[in-house]
Amino acid sequence: MRAITYTRNGGPEVLELTDRPVPEPGPGEVLVRLAVAGVNPTDWKSRTNTSPGPGGQVPGQDGAGTVEAVGRGVDPAVTGQRVWVWEAAWQRPWGTAAEYTVVPLRQAVLLGADASSELGAALGIPFLTAHRCLTLGESVPDRLGPGALTGRTVLVQGGAGAVGNAAVQLARWADATVVATVSSPRKAQLAAAAGASHVVDYRQQDVVAEVRKVAPRGVDVVVEVSAARNAAVDAQVLGVHGAVGMYADDGGAEVTIPVRAQMGPNARWQFVLVYTEPERAKALGVEDVTAAVLDGAVRVGEDAGLPLHVYPLADTAEAHRAVEGGAVGKVLVDVTA
Repeated sequence: MRAITYTRNGGPEVLELTDRPVPEPGPGEVLVRLAVAGVNPTDWKSRTNTSPGPGGQVPGQDGAGTVEAVGRGVDPAVTGQRVWVWEAAWQRPWGTAAEYTVVPLRQAVLLGADASSELGAALGIPFLTAHRCLTLGESVPDRLGPGALTGRTVLVQGGAGAVGNAAVQLARWADATVVATVSSPRKAQLAAAAGASHVVDYRQQDVVAEVRKVAPRGVDVVVEVSAARNAAVDAQVLGVHGAVGMYADDGGAEVTIPVRAQMGPNARWQFVLVYTEPERAKALGVEDVTAAVLDGAVRVGEDAGLPLHVYPLADTAEAHRAVEGGAVGKVLVDVTA
């Protein structure tokens, strides 16, 4: 099979198109023939900072394809099913930037006949991260679905990013009022297309004043892309029993939180890394994201506020450069091209 591999850390230039044997699924595993792979910030960060194993590393956590074969203990009936794959390369050598990958059965999730492979490859890390952020705190349930967030207000800081877009779409599916912040008119259009009820340009408007107009008693959840920059704003708009889910690292910056002001509302500030989140929370996230897909509630593309940037497998290095450079939208790799 064709696969992108790196055997040392470094920039995108360490990624090489190689010819490797198709892996065999072990007990409890499935072999997935991939159609599209997703590219996330953690892919280039791992490529830069985490040493590959002795046989090299195939990058890519997310993807979509078809179950080609099963290992011992897996019902053969799943063969031929279209699936979306999550965390393929987490502590494993077989990522999704390849024609085939091997994952435990639970990490190959039914995609359904109507969802595109592009949507399937865009789910994984962004949508599971967004789900975790949206279900923190005492004022919201730990499950999403129609009506789950009725009467709640969600603030998505950075509503035009991949996780921000996922948060907007999932929150709207759950009937929340969604306020999204953006940095330009173009990004405002994308956040609105995703389903944000209100969009605030933080470079032109007072975020605290605008959010308080929508939620005078404060918001229930903040999905936070830049806690170091936005902590003071988040603290001023968070309501009683509200929660801030911080999912990006701000390049190692430190976060300053006004402690006393956050004690009164019993606020929760929580770091979110999908790979190490509690297993139950992750399992619920997979179930809810799958339900949203089967419900037709989440989409990708310009009309969903998530422009797609698709590269052929041989140009995976360029896809990594695009993500590292802050491409607006979702970067994908067409594994078949």
